[in-house]
Amino acid sequence: MEQEKIGKFIATCRKEAGFTQASLAEKLGITDRAVSKWETGKSLPDASIMLELCELLKINVNELLFGEHISMDDYQEKAESQLLELKEKLEKSHANMLTIEKYMGIIGIPIMVAMVIAGAFSCKAENYVTGVILIVFSLIMLIGLCVVGLKIEHDAGYYECPNCGERYVPTMSSVVWALHIGRDRKMKCPYCNEKGYHKKVISKK
Repeated sequence: MEQEKIGKFIATCRKEAGFTQASLAEKLGITDRAVSKWETGKSLPDASIMLELCELLKINVNELLFGEHISMDDYQEKAESQLLELKEKLEKSHANMLTIEKYMGIIGIPIMVAMVIAGAFSCKAENYVTGVILIVFSLIMLIGLCVVGLKIEHDAGYYECPNCGERYVPTMSSVVWALHIGRDRKMKCPYCNEKGYHKKVISKK
């Protein structure tokens, strides 16, 4: 999505529709500074006002997002291109989330182990307050990592059934309570109702 191109398109359509930045802003219930930011490519219109903006400028949402007028002949091709771009961005975002989860474990687990060992040595040396603080803090850190990790596991990507091959997003409780080996989780498929270790995948298909 090219913000500068969209901004120039908004400016052109605004002028064609006979609006100043101030009058368009007044119609939308926003500041003219917000309109100026759109037209200079510094920001995009909020989703909540896109439909109203398009109606005022006499364009459709796809034309707004592409920053150009689209003929009926090109409409399907442009729409498919936009969907493909959004799909690729979503998959990249999911892959990044899973990478973050991986590094959270790589960095966090050694730190927690070190804190537990340090806490144990502190208790052995009768420095109980420091020892207990270190151990409690490591447990809090462990719980935090587990919660964030499970949230990422649930939200990023899909799980693939080993029996029917369908890919789906399970319920959060299924992810939490499932036995797992790495990212593969033993769950019941909502499509074929068979149990198995379902593999974590990024794309729907």
